[in-house]
Amino acid sequence: FTLNSTFADVKPDDYVGLVIPGGRAPEYLRLNEAVLNIVRSFAQSNKPIAAICHGAQLLTAAGVLKGRRCSAYPACGPEITAAGGQYVAIPMNQAYVDGNIVTAPAWPAHPAWLSEFTRILGAKFTLS
Repeated sequence: FTLNSTFADVKPDDYVGLVIPGGRAPEYLRLNEAVLNIVRSFAQSNKPIAAICHGAQLLTAAGVLKGRRCSAYPACGPEITAAGGQYVAIPMNQAYVDGNIVTAPAWPAHPAWLSEFTRILGAKFTLS
C-alpha cells in the first residue's frame, strides 16, 4: 500500500486514542523522536493508549510509565522497571488497565486488549 502520511505529519489532537502494536517495530520506532512526541502527547492529554507485546518499548522510551503499572511481553519487563514503571505479569490472553493505558503481553490477548481499549474509549456496541 502507498503511505500517505509521515509521523511528522501526525497531529495527536486529531485522534481520540493511540494503538501501539507489538513485534519488532517498536524497537526501531522508539529511535524516532517524532514517534516519541506523539506517544508523549497522548499520555499528557490522558487519551487512551493501547500497547501490546513489545509496544511497551515505545512507552518506556517516551518516558510515560513512571509510577504506572503495565503488562508487556515478559522480555520487556526489565525495561518497564528501568523506566520507573511496574511490570505486571499476567496470563498471555489477558489485558491490564492502568488509567488510560491498556497493555497486554502477546497476541493471544487481542480480544481482551481490544475490549478494554474500546471500553476506555467510551465506545458502546449493540447487536441488532
